[in-house]
Amino acid sequence: MQFGIFSVGDVTTDPTTGQTVSEHERIKSMVRIALKAEEVGLDVFATGEHHNPPFVPSSPTTMLGYLAARTSRIILSTATTLITTNDPVKIAEDYAMLQHLADGRVDLMLGRGNTAPVYPWFGKDIRDGIPLAVENYALLHRLWREEVVNWEGRFRTPLQGFTSTPRPLDGIPPFVWHGSIRSPEIAEQAAYYGDGFFHNNIFWPMSHTKRMVWLYRRRFEHYGHGSADQAIVGLGGQVFMRRRSQDAVREFRPYFDNAPVYGHGPSLEEYMASTPLTVGSPQQVIDRTLTFRESVGDYQRQLFLMDHAGLPLKTVLEQIDILGEEVVPVLRKEFAARRPAHVPSAPTHASLKAARDAAAGATR
Repeated sequence: MQFGIFSVGDVTTDPTTGQTVSEHERIKSMVRIALKAEEVGLDVFATGEHHNPPFVPSSPTTMLGYLAARTSRIILSTATTLITTNDPVKIAEDYAMLQHLADGRVDLMLGRGNTAPVYPWFGKDIRDGIPLAVENYALLHRLWREEVVNWEGRFRTPLQGFTSTPRPLDGIPPFVWHGSIRSPEIAEQAAYYGDGFFHNNIFWPMSHTKRMVWLYRRRFEHYGHGSADQAIVGLGGQVFMRRRSQDAVREFRPYFDNAPVYGHGPSLEEYMASTPLTVGSPQQVIDRTLTFRESVGDYQRQLFLMDHAGLPLKTVLEQIDILGEEVVPVLRKEFAARRPAHVPSAPTHASLKAARDAAAGATR
């Protein structure tokens, strides 16, 4: 089981001080957060992709390429790569290059994003969101697996005798997670290709997450990739921790109440009751996270959102320390003890290469 954190890179005023960091400070903070994640033994750091204020991560491969040079172990991923508005040829090239620079420590999560105006900014129509996601990934999938591609579709100019460079490291494309909160078509797409499915799991009740994940699992089995419980599932989550739960609630409340994404709506208590947001002690986070398995089955990746809503960097780094030192070791042990032997671990470059080499050896 992989554990990590993801960042949406928002620049939000701290409601307790009225201070707003600069874009420069926020970008540098994301680097500090990724380095801290590796330091405390987490497995994954993922960055979102946004092209509008108040967000700064408009160029994930630049950020992750820099982090590849500063880290040695952690997997570098995206929390969203916009498959709808990015050219799939450029995605193929950029992430293959990143894969080489990071010695394989790269995967990516494809999504449509949550900002409607991004479509016209890049010459697309939001009404084509799902067809764009389906067609663009069909091309990306081929570009990483075929040396020479001839292709014609609806949304971009045709390709004739095209070879994407560089080729994926060791001939193994980066593993792809298809991220979606509410679109069954994306769960179907992930199942069709035998890729991973990531449900962000931060805004909706667990009953909704359960329906989406099990749709993907059933279709994964339908397409012959393995049994439903062997499908590759990832979840998001939100936590804020202090030694005493009362302190965590008191400290986090002003950030929750003023957050752009969910502030000025339900109370913190109502939101925690209806979504997987957990604000409390480390043990409460452990107990709540372990219950996710009851809804979605054994899964492979758990990412937490921790650096949002104006929380100061010092606080975020403290949260990552608690996560890495007190929470994740227990979760690793408990999830491993409960996972049946036939349920696979999260794919990595090394495991995918080993599986390919073993299959090749068996056919000789």
